This record gives sequence, structure tokens and C-alpha cells, in this order.
Amino acid sequence: MKTVAAIAPVLTLAAALTVAAPAFAADLTVAFPSAAPQGQIMVAVFNSEANYGSEGQPVQVAMLDAAAGQTSVTFDGLPDGDYAVRAFHDLNGDGKMNTNPFGMPVEPFAFSNNAVGNMGPASWERAKFAAAGATTQSIDLK
Repeated sequence: MKTVAAIAPVLTLAAALTVAAPAFAADLTVAFPSAAPQGQIMVAVFNSEANYGSEGQPVQVAMLDAAAGQTSVTFDGLPDGDYAVRAFHDLNGDGKMNTNPFGMPVEPFAFSNNAVGNMGPASWERAKFAAAGATTQSIDLK
């Protein structure tokens, strides 16, 4: 009886640690198959509608060297959940998305699910997708 009583707290602690540990299983690959072989592709991954908004912060970012043929990136170990991607192709290498005098982008850009915006970026609802395990988003820059 004393053996069971001595082991019970250890088993309870082990069960609590197992439940409390987050599931880090998503490996998200984002590919841009139609990207021109010049400049860089800037990629931002968001994990909530609030972060996806204009003032939010991405959970992961990457800069792909399209001039060297790099047109995909994998973000390993993301917690399973909903995500959205924003990307633009910095053709001239100045590190920012260039716009015309009316604020319209003049460099290719895209969103996950190849979602299209209406008078602005694609909404979270259109761009979001579930990531669990190996997940791939193939995005066309336009």
C-alpha cells in the first residue's frame, strides 16, 4: 500500500505535465511557384485575426531570395491551429512594398488560400487555414 501511495503523486504530476504541454506539431510550408527569379519574397505568418490586422505582429517571418531560386520556406514546430499568410515580392530590393500615388501596390503580393481582398487586404476569414502536421500553402503572387 505504501508503494502505491508513494507513486500516486508522481503519476499525478506526470499527467499534469502531459496535459499542460502544448501540441507543437505543425510544419507549415509556404510555396510561391509562379514567383519571378528576382528580388526577395517577404513572408509573414499570423496566428489570429487580431494579429492579422494592420497593427498586429506575425508569429513567424521569412525573407526568400527569389533571385537565387528560393521560392518556398518551411516554418517548423508551430502550435496546431488557424493561421494566415501575407506575402509580397520585393522586386527592387528596397525592403518595402512599393505603391502608386493612390496607395495601390505596384509589386506582386498575395495571401494564403490565394484569397483576394476587396478594397484592401484579404480578410482573416478568407485567408485563414488550419495547420496541423505537415501543411502546405501554395500561393500565387499577383
